[in-house]
Amino acid sequence: MALVFLIGRLILGYYWLETAYHHLFKSAGLIGYAQSKGVKSAKLAVIGSGLLALIGGLSILLGVRPHYGIAALVIFLIGVSWKMHAFWKIQDPGQKASEKIAFMKNMALAAAILSLVAVVQPWAYALNW
Repeated sequence: MALVFLIGRLILGYYWLETAYHHLFKSAGLIGYAQSKGVKSAKLAVIGSGLLALIGGLSILLGVRPHYGIAALVIFLIGVSWKMHAFWKIQDPGQKASEKIAFMKNMALAAAILSLVAVVQPWAYALNW
């Protein structure tokens, strides 16, 4: 089971590192998108969320202080989801459906990440592969 958990952590950690990379180094489109959603200080918000993704991704990938990484990712997901994917504010049915899918995906990610809090032993397996 520890090996399966490690594989899952590698995939999940990579996902968040990829997210961090785009927020920190390919941010122009994300900043414009944040501005279109009414985010004040959009550049700072994108960079800040990128740092949360980086902290969380590295923590999960390496198994180092996973509770801090989990907290960073949950903060990222809650903030981004409520501000960027507020489907309840949208009238257009197609756009509303698209934003609801993104919101629900983020809530599913948050739930999955929160479930990692219950994992104790396999984190110790982090660097023994």
